[in-house]
Amino acid sequence: MIEIQHINKSYGNLQVLRDINAQIDRSEIVGIVGPSGAGKSTLLQIAGTLDRPDSGTIAYDGIDVSTLSERRLAAFRNKNIGFVFQFHQLLPEFTALENVAIPALIKGDNRKDAFARARQLIDFLGLGERTDHKPAELSGGEKQRISVARALMNQPEVIFADEPSGSLDSKNKQDLHKLFFDLREELHQTFVIVTHDETLAANCDRILHMRDGVIVE
Repeated sequence: MIEIQHINKSYGNLQVLRDINAQIDRSEIVGIVGPSGAGKSTLLQIAGTLDRPDSGTIAYDGIDVSTLSERRLAAFRNKNIGFVFQFHQLLPEFTALENVAIPALIKGDNRKDAFARARQLIDFLGLGERTDHKPAELSGGEKQRISVARALMNQPEVIFADEPSGSLDSKNKQDLHKLFFDLREELHQTFVIVTHDETLAANCDRILHMRDGVIVE
């Protein structure tokens, strides 16, 4: 599904990624682990098309996204990729429903259809009673579930998650981790997850261990 080939990335004199090669298969849950500064988040951002490598290629089902213009890349990302971040990144002035619907509205979907699907996703994730609440009125676990619903909004091929449970307590961590695996079973969703959580990593289908900008065995 995703082919990562010979990726290099530097910021000034600091080389963050060194000839990274990896493959992500459809409906797979892959964990990326390693010490701070290993290059995990940089790899996630490049694989998720939020940043471009200095060299190398990222291909989705044979489409080399490095050849796309910024406009076409943004459209590709909106349609095919979802993101879940550690601190939710929800827009505080919008309700849960509005936050979830945003990716579809950006894509140009009919407003009525977008909000109907957003409501379905929120119900699916067990937060139907929180639809009209703004982020400040939600718990940490509820915010993260809303961010997962937003990531699912456009039915993406893959969801990239960067320390998604890092700000949650133990109970909400367990609930979020279970949700990822439930989504894989029910929706055949693909996940690539940067995590320091040993339990989550141990349950992934496969783990990419990183150190000093390289994937190690």
